[in-house]
Amino acid sequence: MKTQREPKKTWPTKAAMQQVYSEHLWGGDKFDFYSGEGSHLPELVEPYVRAVSEFLDSFKEPITVCDLGCGDFNVGQQLTEHTKKYIGVDIVPELIQRNKKLFKADNLEFLCLDISKDELPEADCILLKEVLQHLSNAEVLSVVNKLSAYKYVILTEHIPNGEFEPNKNIISGQGTRLKKKSGLNLLKSPFSLKVMEEKQLCSIKTEQGAIVTKKYILV
Repeated sequence: MKTQREPKKTWPTKAAMQQVYSEHLWGGDKFDFYSGEGSHLPELVEPYVRAVSEFLDSFKEPITVCDLGCGDFNVGQQLTEHTKKYIGVDIVPELIQRNKKLFKADNLEFLCLDISKDELPEADCILLKEVLQHLSNAEVLSVVNKLSAYKYVILTEHIPNGEFEPNKNIISGQGTRLKKKSGLNLLKSPFSLKVMEEKQLCSIKTEQGAIVTKKYILV
């Protein structure tokens, strides 16, 4: 019975993300798949790539990275060379199939997974770039509960200007918490992620707030 119910549980978020791409809800009508301005505008992408590349290059030996919510891979393709292995994960099967055809490297792998429900790949570092902000608190918590298996997490979230109440709940796939003047803070309730170290890697101002990337070393 459990295996019969699982597809029904995973369908709403998967369907929402498929709709985003098929109807170009994040723009990019000229592209088959487009993960939004946050993955394409140079002023948003370049500071992130520079900061994450510097972190990855700080190791004597390259590490394995798992990119949860890799999207159209416009960003990930710029980071692959800095890793021992790069695993791109997304919930949309058509997108993963497209990525497999377009991007080839000996150290690159793509997997179609629902990150809130499926078992995640082994890696040293998790990348979550503007992914959790689209998920409900229940799904975010499910992902957070899996992060203890990793040493490093690099989290990027779009947060509003000024003081705000964090972690207001939303329906997965229907915008972000910015519409509620909220943003995610994984260190606060109901997530309470346990970390040894927190360091901001970059912050990019936007009209609505800032896109902030932080590195966490987990307990």
